[in-house]
Amino acid sequence: MKVAIYARVSSDSQDVDLSISAQLRALRDYAAKHGYEVVREFVDEAESGRTASRPAFKEMIALARTHQPPFEAVLVWKLNRFARSRVDSVTYKTLLKSKGIKVISINEPLDDSPSGKLLEGVIESIDELYSASLGQDIKRGMRENAQRGFSSGSRPPYGFHKVGVKDGSKTRYKLEPDPEGSVAVQVIRRMFDMALRDMG
Repeated sequence: MKVAIYARVSSDSQDVDLSISAQLRALRDYAAKHGYEVVREFVDEAESGRTASRPAFKEMIALARTHQPPFEAVLVWKLNRFARSRVDSVTYKTLLKSKGIKVISINEPLDDSPSGKLLEGVIESIDELYSASLGQDIKRGMRENAQRGFSSGSRPPYGFHKVGVKDGSKTRYKLEPDPEGSVAVQVIRRMFDMALRDMG
């Protein structure tokens, strides 16, 4: 059987230990063990599974919709690599199925029996719930961080720098203006002075 491999990691913290290389290695091994011929590999890095607007995913679906798709199945590490949205999962799996293409999760052995389909729906619903809950937790944490005066971003705004502050056992960072007389401070003062004089 000819198969495509689809691997994805997002920028979310839950994906830190699930590297693209680890997924690809496991997927290739699975294909070799089962005698499948891998005809294409599709990889999305730093792409959320909550949306189908992922470059490699869209390319894979476009190929699947052609008159003669080059693969008969899509191998994924887990169903949550394919999609974290239940609606997207059902929509695109139905589309693939209409072209005779199935999605195979190498770590979640499912079948086409009624109980297998039920289990698949439960797994997808749990994945969607986890993803939505994680998003809320991250926003709440960033809001709390900001209210306590800490920086939540990776790069400080122009004219500021990060200063490490002990917060219990952790080191967090606060933003402080660059020293008076620095190039950035001079540039910022000039920008504001020009704006006050209606200069572009």
